[in-house]
Amino acid sequence: MQGATTRLADGRALHYYFDEGTERPSFPRDRRTLPPPEPASELRYDPLSDEWVVVAEHRQVRTHMPPGDECPLCPSTEARATEVPAAEYDVVVFDNRFPSLSSAIPSGPVSEAEPMFPRRPGVGRCEVVCFTADHDASFADLTPRRVGTVLDAWTDRTADLSRLPDVEQVFVFENRGPEIGVTLNHPHGQIYGYPFVTPRTKRVLASARAHRERTGGNLFADILAAEQRARVRLIAQTPYWTAFVPAAARWPMEIHLYPNRQVPDLPALDVEERVDFRAVYLEVLRRLDAVFGVKMPYVSGWHQAPVRGEEDRALSWLRLELFSTRRAAERLKFLAGSESGMGVFVNDVAPEAAARALRETRIADAPPALHTQSAVGA
Repeated sequence: MQGATTRLADGRALHYYFDEGTERPSFPRDRRTLPPPEPASELRYDPLSDEWVVVAEHRQVRTHMPPGDECPLCPSTEARATEVPAAEYDVVVFDNRFPSLSSAIPSGPVSEAEPMFPRRPGVGRCEVVCFTADHDASFADLTPRRVGTVLDAWTDRTADLSRLPDVEQVFVFENRGPEIGVTLNHPHGQIYGYPFVTPRTKRVLASARAHRERTGGNLFADILAAEQRARVRLIAQTPYWTAFVPAAARWPMEIHLYPNRQVPDLPALDVEERVDFRAVYLEVLRRLDAVFGVKMPYVSGWHQAPVRGEEDRALSWLRLELFSTRRAAERLKFLAGSESGMGVFVNDVAPEAAARALRETRIADAPPALHTQSAVGA
């Protein structure tokens, strides 16, 4: 992996990652004058849900949908300095200027000034990952080589953040499309280093422990095997990865991508799995865009094991979960009363129908081997 690290004008770290064979460009300094990052976040405990909520008032003034010629994620030019001082780049990762969680906040004890509602500093990390310097591209437009560079960056940052004493779980994700709530159109994702294990992960691991006690098996392995046997919801299957619509999908278009062997996190993937991921993930994204003939809004996130805890890490199975709010070419799924109020999802699209539509969608540049392996029931 080729990389280099510099600092922005306010002291935030900036990491450059280069495609294999790319010559390293020069690394000009950040010529902007920026105030130091504000330690403005805090965590507040919700006793009803037994969860921590992040309160980050400073994010109200973050950049929101600027025109293309004012994008802060594009390379810098002589006329305009951005978050990336270089005139060109392959992949960059840098500390978010408006983070929900920040290393600039000193760690401290839980405040019990209001005993019913404890508070603690919003310590953690929030990083931005730019997949390409091309403002008008998307992840699905990347070459396999560039996907490999992005995967290298995700892996490197996961390893680095996992070593921080205040980080308990690392979440790598991409939000795409204004329908999802994206505030910058440039193709990018984010990495959160949470100071706690997230509620979703706690619930899933509790289910995995109960399944092990009941059956002696691994929940994720058994789900993967069941989907591979059923085949009706498979999207793509290779020697190293399996993509499928889950049997109880909550979203109109929802795809889970599992490595075919158990690993806890991105750094644990081997060379063959990393190389194979490039093509299979591009196929999944391109099928998603093609199924309705419009660019699909989505959230795509890596579910990794907690950083600490041998039992939790031994139970966990790395997986990528991707979902879209689009249920038809001109219709979106909104989280209304049942979903938002009670957490009970109502899906308008049968998972088997979604899988069939994704599977039968034609994409001209999909690798022939994947077409063959994706032809479920052929």
